[in-house]
Amino acid sequence: MAFDECTPYPCDYDYAKNSLDLTHQWLKRCVTHFDNSEPKYGHSQALFPIVQGSVYKDLREKSAEEIAGYGADGNAIGGLSVGEPHELMYEMTDLVCRILPEDKPRYLMGVGTPVNILESIALGIDMFDCVMPTRNARHGLLYTKNGIINIKNKKWKNDFSPLDEEGTSFVDRQYSKAFLRHMLISQEVLAGMIASLHNLAFYLWLVNEARDHILAGTFTEWKNKMIKQLGRRL
Repeated sequence: MAFDECTPYPCDYDYAKNSLDLTHQWLKRCVTHFDNSEPKYGHSQALFPIVQGSVYKDLREKSAEEIAGYGADGNAIGGLSVGEPHELMYEMTDLVCRILPEDKPRYLMGVGTPVNILESIALGIDMFDCVMPTRNARHGLLYTKNGIINIKNKKWKNDFSPLDEEGTSFVDRQYSKAFLRHMLISQEVLAGMIASLHNLAFYLWLVNEARDHILAGTFTEWKNKMIKQLGRRL
């Protein structure tokens, strides 16, 4: 990843503009160094520039156009998971994806919830990274295709049904909701491990399903249906 500054939200226009200018200066230096360096460990490497510009349309457009001009192997979009409303995140993502080349991976940094991921895929995003599935798992939040489970809630205390009957990980059938709740309340390290395995498996299932529906030409209909389910609290 190219060196950049991820601006906070909110920040004023002048700060965002000066930060963007600095990010673009750093990018030139990164590209020069990358082009003049031998690949590590005998493998080719890729350098992804990062689009910045906070939530200001003209800055995002300027950044996306400059970055698209480098012809990099892929391009990243940063600074859109720092506390801004989701509507603004989607608006800026849509704007940038209309400029970045379609035949190069588009990577939305730091995003996000299952709903965020599906909405962003619909806008043209190919790659994601986020601590959310594991961080929230350690606090007892489980993502499922039917909604969100807060395993700390008392309603799960005597529920000995599988963690997730439709889950794809071995932990979903090996452990019960009551067991995981007990482990979490008791502050056992294993609780976070079990919940993390579940959430990671669910995220993998989600993006694989998204790919299958894209190839089948049914993504939009499936995405709209899933979004209604994913946001529910169970």
